[in-house]
This record gives sequence, structure tokens and C-alpha cells, in this order.
Amino acid sequence: MGTGTLYRHFPTREALAEAVYHGEVAALCDRARQLQATLPAAEALATFLRGMVDHIDAHEGLARTLATLMTDRSGVLAEGSRALEQAVTDLVAAAVRDGTVRDDMDAGAVMMAVHGIGAAHDRPHWRAEADGVITLVLDGLRRPL
Repeated sequence: MGTGTLYRHFPTREALAEAVYHGEVAALCDRARQLQATLPAAEALATFLRGMVDHIDAHEGLARTLATLMTDRSGVLAEGSRALEQAVTDLVAAAVRDGTVRDDMDAGAVMMAVHGIGAAHDRPHWRAEADGVITLVLDGLRRPL
């Protein structure tokens, strides 16, 4: 795609950032649905959350760029956040239904942990700590025997 074509489809950097953001959110939500359809519920949830850490790690620069470009488009960011939270809600609900996850926790708490992981990306041992937080979340969600 040439520069002229790019600007015809995305007249501003913000419009391009919005399209990229929508694409990233859609891909993550599709991944959640695929995992839910093909894996046992608890495994689907764990795989998705660990994949979120991989995604945050691989796209850290992109996330910061998008956040900067879209500061005045909080509605777009909120829409994407709601879509991701719904994907996590569906994964958690499936694990609750099959009895592998406690029924007194919701996806909001899980999303807070994921947001915290992303916000702490500048920490020196971020990746190991992020994996540890996901393990902590998953252990905390597990239904006691």
C-alpha cells in the first residue's frame, strides 16, 4: 500500500492507530473464542492469560504509541477494554461452570491484574514477574479441593 492509499484510508495518525487497536482487540477476542472451543475451560483461561502476557511483551512499544495517539479517544479504548473483558468473562464463566474455578471471583479482578502487568512493563525483571502474577491469579481462581 502506497502512502496515498494509506492516507485515503486513514487520514490521520489517530485513525490509523484506532484501526490497529481494533485489529489487536479483535485478534485477542478471536483467540479467546478459539481456545474456549478447543480446550478444557481452565486450560483455555490459563492459555489466554499467558498469551496476553506474551502479547503485552511483544507489543509493548505499540501499546504505548497507541495510548499516546488515542488519548482523546477514550471511548475507543473503553470499547476495546469492554470487548477484552467480555472475552475473559466468557472464559472464567466456562471454568466456573465446569467446576475448576471459584464462583466468587469475576473477570474484573483478572483484568485488573492484566492491566497491572502491562503498567509495570518497565520493571527490570518484568517478564518473570508477569508470569508469576498470572500464576498467582490462576492459583487464586482455582476452586479449592
